[in-house]
Amino acid sequence: MDHIYALPKVRVIEQATPEMFVTLVQEGRPVLLRGLVAHWPAAQHARKTPHDIAGYLKSLDNGRPASVMEGHNAMKGRLAYGPDMHDFNFHKRSKSISAGIDQLIAALDHPNPFYIYIQSTPIPDHLPRFVADNPNPVIPPQITPRIWISNATRAQTHNDHDHNLACVVAGHRRFILFPPEQVKNLYIGPMDHTPAGRAISLASLEEPDFERFPRLKDALATAQVADMEPGDALYVPKYWWHHVQSLDGFNVLVNYWWGAAPDTLDNPMAAFLCGLLALKNLPPAERHYWNAMFDHYVFQTDGDPVAHIPPQHQSALGRPTPQTRADLVKALKKMANGI
Repeated sequence: MDHIYALPKVRVIEQATPEMFVTLVQEGRPVLLRGLVAHWPAAQHARKTPHDIAGYLKSLDNGRPASVMEGHNAMKGRLAYGPDMHDFNFHKRSKSISAGIDQLIAALDHPNPFYIYIQSTPIPDHLPRFVADNPNPVIPPQITPRIWISNATRAQTHNDHDHNLACVVAGHRRFILFPPEQVKNLYIGPMDHTPAGRAISLASLEEPDFERFPRLKDALATAQVADMEPGDALYVPKYWWHHVQSLDGFNVLVNYWWGAAPDTLDNPMAAFLCGLLALKNLPPAERHYWNAMFDHYVFQTDGDPVAHIPPQHQSALGRPTPQTRADLVKALKKMANGI
C-alpha cells in the first residue's frame, strides 16, 4: 500500500459556495470540498455510532426493494470478476435497504465478515424524506441523489460519463484518481460485461502485480488521492478514472451525477462505437489517414481547419446549424439502415 500513501493529495477547498462550485466544475479538475455536508442530519447521526446512522436511515426507508451485492470474505472487499471473468465474485440480491443495513450491522464485530454493498440506489425512490432533510448546498434540486452503503469494500478503478459529486455521510473513504488519458495504462476490462455497468480496471491497487500490469506504474505516477471524512464531498470530473476504498465497517456515501450527453447520435459514445466498427480493423495506412482526418477536422489540433473556406460554403465542416445537423443525422441513419 506504500505506493498509495505516497500519492499527491487532491486540492482541498474549505467553505465552497454554489458560485465557486460552478467555477470548479468549469476547471475540470478533482477537488475535495471539506465539510460541505457536515451540517446534514445524516452526517450528525454518523458522528455518533454506526447504529445511530443505521437507525436514522431505516426510519426513512419505505421498504422498496433495492439491489444489494453480497460477497464471500475471501474476496477481500474487492468487487470484481471471478477467476475466469465469466462471472463475478459477488451475488446480487433484491431486498430492502433496511434488510441490507441489518446485515451490515450484524457483521460489524465479525473478524472476517462477508461483504455487503447497497449500490447506487436512487434516494427519492427509497428514502424519500432524506432529500428534504439533507439538501445539498451546491447541487440543483432536480439532480437525483443516490446512496451507497457498505462495509470495507473496494470499487475497482472505473470512470463515469457524468460529473460526480460524492458526499461521505458515514465512515471514511479513499478515492484514487487518474486523468482520462490514463486509459492506456489502467488495463481496462470489457465494456459489455461489467460488474456494475462501467468498465473496470483489471489491476488491483491494493495488491498491484507490476509484472502482469507493468504500465500501472505509469498510471500511478499521474494519480492523486483524496482521503475523506464524514461531511466531506469530492468533485470527480466526467471521464476521470477513480478507485474507491470504503475503509470502515459501516460506510454511507451519497452521490450526484449530472452532465451526461443525451442518448442520441450526438453522444460521443455513438462516434466511439462507430469507430470500433468502421476504423479499428482497417489496414494501418487507412487508419493513419483517418487518424489525420479526426485530428484535423474533429479535434482541430492545428487550429481552425476550415478558416480558408467562406463561411457560407463550410457546410458540415463548419459551425453546426440545425440544417447541417439534420443532414448529418439523415446521412448516418441512411448508412445504418444499409440504404
